[in-house]
Amino acid sequence: MPLILDGKKVAESLYQKLLLELSMLPVVPKIVFLLVGEDPASQTYVRSKGKKCQDMGLLSETQLLPVTVTEEELVGRIQALNKDKSVHGILVQLPLPAGINKQRVLREIDPRKDVDGLHPENQGRLFQGEPRFIPCTPAGIVEILRFYSIPIEGSKVTVVGRSEIVGKPAAQLMLMNNATVQICHSKTKDLARETSAADILIVAIGKPKFVTKEMVKEGATVIDVGIHRVDGKIVGDVDFENVSQRAGAITPVPGGVGPMTIAMLMKNVTQAASLRE
Repeated sequence: MPLILDGKKVAESLYQKLLLELSMLPVVPKIVFLLVGEDPASQTYVRSKGKKCQDMGLLSETQLLPVTVTEEELVGRIQALNKDKSVHGILVQLPLPAGINKQRVLREIDPRKDVDGLHPENQGRLFQGEPRFIPCTPAGIVEILRFYSIPIEGSKVTVVGRSEIVGKPAAQLMLMNNATVQICHSKTKDLARETSAADILIVAIGKPKFVTKEMVKEGATVIDVGIHRVDGKIVGDVDFENVSQRAGAITPVPGGVGPMTIAMLMKNVTQAASLRE
């Protein structure tokens, strides 16, 4: 059996450190979630984040907006929150309905309140090696690897997926930790050849059980970012049972990367409050 990389365990360790930091802040951090429409998955994610804020003693508010909201109305809501000094973090839950320009909406968030790390300024700082807020899921992946003392430096890392939320920032974080990195995607030729050469394989492709044993190097560390409901079960982008026969370490789904995504959001909100002028 491979080493199971327990994200819940890593998150609990981080929460203990954050509670100490929070106790020393002169303010109680506050985050506002903007939730557009009634997508069940988005509602679940926002509820989970709000509950963890409550557990940690952070303030949170969820503003529900109808699916018919206009781009201008959403931008206006963000601009009002930018000016509200009691708000330290703003998170627009993605995806947004068709017809709303996601990039424009994200650009409107004050970079110092952009706790998702998706504003162009924060993405640029990350790629210059001077990050302010790092996107939560990639940041959580690094924390998992560090917690379990899995070496990044000198390792060959393959990231499957090139999204702004996971793939690209994950690759950049691996580079910053001195790994040799490649990004694979839907146009990659002979994907299995590329993935099976990786010491660390990060999979964020959005297809259930896509990665099989044959695509993984013996003893590799496999980080599964995907989450899907298939036949009443929660599965990831990796065929866990199959790949576990070959991997040296692997994240489960659920219980792997997911808990760390919320943990890193709590860290970013805490940091946003500490950056307050």
